[in-house]
Amino acid sequence: MSDLTPLARLGGHLATDLRDVTSDPEALDSSGWWAVVADYEGGLCCARFGDVRPAPLPAPLPGRWRGPAAGDWVSSLDRAAYTEGVRRIRAAIGTGDVYQVNLCRVLSAPLPDPAPGAADIDQLTARLAVGTPAAYAGTVRLPAHGVEIATASPELYLRRADRTVESGPIKGTGRSAADLGEKERAENVMITDLVRNDLGRVCVPGSITVPALCAPEPYRNLVHLVSTVRGELPEDAGPSVGGAGGWARLLAGTFPPGSITGAPKSSALRLIDALETAPRGPYTGGIGWVDADRGTGALAVGIRTFWIERDHPRPLLRFGTGAGIIWDSDPEQEWRETELKASRLLAVASGENTMNSQNAGNGKNAEATTARASAAPGTRPVTQRPPAAPRGEQQ
Repeated sequence: MSDLTPLARLGGHLATDLRDVTSDPEALDSSGWWAVVADYEGGLCCARFGDVRPAPLPAPLPGRWRGPAAGDWVSSLDRAAYTEGVRRIRAAIGTGDVYQVNLCRVLSAPLPDPAPGAADIDQLTARLAVGTPAAYAGTVRLPAHGVEIATASPELYLRRADRTVESGPIKGTGRSAADLGEKERAENVMITDLVRNDLGRVCVPGSITVPALCAPEPYRNLVHLVSTVRGELPEDAGPSVGGAGGWARLLAGTFPPGSITGAPKSSALRLIDALETAPRGPYTGGIGWVDADRGTGALAVGIRTFWIERDHPRPLLRFGTGAGIIWDSDPEQEWRETELKASRLLAVASGENTMNSQNAGNGKNAEATTARASAAPGTRPVTQRPPAAPRGEQQ
C-alpha cells in the first residue's frame, strides 16, 4: 500500500482531496476540476479534486527521489531495430502509403527501492524543472489507480477557453536554429495540416486558422519548430454533458495527437503498430487539466514524460523518445535525435545531475545505456478507451 497521497500539479495549480476517478470523458463537461491522463493506447483516467489552489512546482528534497542506476536503462528498440524501422518507413513513403511517421521507443529501468516514499514521482518533477521550465510541467500521482507521472512537456495538445480551442504541434528539433532546415520545416508543415484537419472535424466550418507556422522556440540545448492551430467550437459546446463540441468529442476527433503519429494518420498508425514493440502508455498521449465549471482546460502532449509501473517484481520507471521520419530522413541521424532528446532527462532521473548540469546535454551516457535492447517488460493496464475516431479513417 502506498504512503503517498493523491495529488495533481498542473497548470500552475496544486490539486488535493481526491473526490472521484472515472474513465468516462463526458465527466470533463460536468463540474469540478479534473486531472486528465489519456494513454496513447486509449486508456483514460480522469480524477476530480476538491481542493485546488495556485502553487509553484516543488523544490527538490533530499532523499525523496532514488532513481534507477544509469546503466540499467534498456530500450524497446536497439539501434539496429530503430534504424531498420526508419528504412521501412522510408520504403512506405516511397510507395506513397504515408508521408511522415513518428517512430518511438520506450526506455525502462528498475527502481532501486520498491518503497513508494523512496521514489516520489512529484520529486522527479521537481528535478526535471531545475534550470529548464517547461510550459506544461507537472505531476499526476494516483497510486491506488496505478498512475504516477512526471512530465516536463513543452508541447500543447489541446487548450480550451470556452469555445476557442488551440493546438501547438512541435515538429523539428535541433541543437540550434541553424540545424533546422527544409527537412524539419517539411515535417512541421505536414503535421500542422493534419492538426488543422483534426480540429476541423469538431470546430465550426471555416473557423480554423494558423496564427503561427514553424516558429523557432528555444529550450536549453534544443530548439523546436512550433506551429499554432486555432478554431472555434459550436455554440452548444459549453459545459453540458454531450455538447456537440465537448471534451469527449474533442478527444474523439483529435486523439492521438497528430505530432506524434504521422500523416496520413491512419496509415501512420498502422506502421507504428507494426514497428514498435512496446506500448507507449502516457508517453505521446495527453496529460493535463480541465476546469469543467469554467469551460477551460489544457492538455499537453505526453513527451519528456516519466511514469512508474509498480505491478512488477521490481517497480519500473519508463520514458519514451522518438523522431518524425520523412523521405529525407537519415536512419542514423534519427537515432541520434532520439538520443539527444533522452540523454539529459535520463541523467536527471538516474540522479546523476539536475537540468542545469554542464554535461547533461552531451548525450554520451544515453548512447551507452539506451542502446541496450530488451522488450520493455510488462504493460500498464488499459482502461476504457475514449470514443476516438476509427484508426482506419482518413485524417
